[in-house]
Formats: sequence, C-alpha cells, structure tokens
Amino acid sequence: MKPYSVLFLCTGNSARSILAEAYLNSAGRGRFRAYSAGSHPTGQVNPLALELLASHGIDTSGFRSKNWSEFARPDAPGIDLIFTVCDNAAGEVCPVWPGKPITAHWGVEDPAAVTGKDEARRAAFVKAFNELSARIDQLVALPLEKLDRHSLKTSLDQIGKGRTTA
Repeated sequence: MKPYSVLFLCTGNSARSILAEAYLNSAGRGRFRAYSAGSHPTGQVNPLALELLASHGIDTSGFRSKNWSEFARPDAPGIDLIFTVCDNAAGEVCPVWPGKPITAHWGVEDPAAVTGKDEARRAAFVKAFNELSARIDQLVALPLEKLDRHSLKTSLDQIGKGRTTA
C-alpha cells in the first residue's frame, strides 16, 4: 500500500510546519510521507526547530523553507492530506491542489514569534512540538484504510480542535 502523502502548511515554513513534517516522517513508520511549505517562506529553517528535532533523534538533513506553489505544480507529488498549522495560512487563498486532498486546520502558536531569552524561546518550540506530535500521534493511530472521506475529514477536524478521536 502506498504511503499517504501529507503536506503541512504555515506562513514562513521555518518552524511549525517543519516540526510537523519531521515528526510525521519519523513517527509514521512508512505509512506516511510528509512535506511542508509556506505561503511566504522565510528562506531558512529556524535553528531552534532543528535543535529540538535533533534532541529527539530526528534527522534534520535536507530541510529547507519552501513555497507552497511547489506542491501545486503538475509534477508535484500527489498529496492526500493537507494541514494548516497557523491561523494566517488557514485564512489565505491557497493554490488549487491537484487530486482534491482532504484539508484540516491544526493551528498552533508560532514559536518563532516568541522573543526574549533563549529559555523562553526554546520553551515555545517545545510547546509547539508537543501539540503537533500529540495530534500526529492521533493521525497515525487512525484506521485510514477503513474510513470514508467524510469520516476521515471529521476525525481530522476533531484532532485539530483538541478532541480525541474514537
């Protein structure tokens, strides 16, 4: 069975979407292939995101901040599921995604927006990572092959609202 392709979107593609992509590729055990992109990418991955991923033993090589238009092209990988992980990206006009993927909003506060001491900034990244990984763990546990499109969409929306799925 081919893996489910998942795209995580945010504005800058430097923190939240990168954390989600990396964690799903690690936790998905081959059932998922995750990607990330941004509507207005910063051009670089936040070093604190890379530091946090490395501390969890997740490979950080090859990550880059990229524009979501890369995934709307005809030669782009087919995407099954799309998650917006920031409120800004959720409110923007998105490209037309080939294949009509199922979409859901899983908003998480932007750890890259936190200023001040390194301790506070790192704590914000840990908080975002914990929220995303908990949602992704629920995604991974879903019996995707047994759910119709409507049931899957409902389950993904519930996960995004912080409700556990049955």
